[in-house]
Amino acid sequence: MGGMILKGSPNQAAGLSRRNFVRGMGAVATLAMAGSLPAFRPQAEAGEKKSWVGTNIYGWGQYYKNQGKDINDHVGEVFSLAHDAGYDYVEVNLDTVQPAMNLVVAELMKEKGLQPVTLYTGARLHDDKAGQAVKRILAIAKICQEAGFFLLSCNPDPIGRAKTDVELANQAAAVKDLGQGLAAIGMKLGLHQHLPEMADNAREFHHLFRNTDPKSVGWCYDVNWVFRGGIPPLDALKAYGERVVSWHLRQSRKGVWHEILDTGDIDYTAVAKFARGHNLPKVYTVELAIEPGMPITRDVVANHKLSREFVKKTFGV
Repeated sequence: MGGMILKGSPNQAAGLSRRNFVRGMGAVATLAMAGSLPAFRPQAEAGEKKSWVGTNIYGWGQYYKNQGKDINDHVGEVFSLAHDAGYDYVEVNLDTVQPAMNLVVAELMKEKGLQPVTLYTGARLHDDKAGQAVKRILAIAKICQEAGFFLLSCNPDPIGRAKTDVELANQAAAVKDLGQGLAAIGMKLGLHQHLPEMADNAREFHHLFRNTDPKSVGWCYDVNWVFRGGIPPLDALKAYGERVVSWHLRQSRKGVWHEILDTGDIDYTAVAKFARGHNLPKVYTVELAIEPGMPITRDVVANHKLSREFVKKTFGV
């Protein structure tokens, strides 16, 4: 499985990123580009299954890197291990360079007992080229929807400084168009945040939600990033909980990420109680990322198994 790339990003704690995942898959990629793969059917279970628990590819890549391995050579293995650990899906990155690769990944997931559920992407949405970016994402999203994916998590690109009022207005308009376009093809948009969006009293975070329609622009609630950005988890839910379409779950202790999803800085029992009380969507992505100073006492599989047990115990799924 050669050719997959995970690139670094200032949004992440260490040298890998979600933003650019799949770039090639040998002979399978050749078939995809030639149009020789079997036709994909929409995922019937997506409308029937009421809860999904998955894991994000990013943390796996960090563990593999620490072992001197390139996750791009072990993607099928990761999918199998995630399935065996009790997960329904692995959230991967939307490939905007070679769109057919999204079909290849979906097929590989199915071969390993997983289902296509959600994808992650960044996007430059604040400038005069935002419309082009939206059109490209929507064209690729249509391919993904046909493969079974039904959610797209999008974190608009940071630019190394605070965005101007004009840039934020452009971004909100682009996000609106993206959300409406996804809804038209049967997918949902979940806005995502890292620390740049939480700066200046969460100026960008609030602006996007206050200037878009919750009917078409949802929220991929990354509880730990929002908490780290200064907003208590329940306060965020009280303000924007109606928008939740999916979750990213990670724990920290004394401000440092913890190797498993467990007790710590975030009271996930309270978060789960709110989610149940408000009948929020049950699409939970466990993210076991690594950052400097984080103690690691187990391997990636053991940590994911323990985290899956925590989700079941705490969220009831």
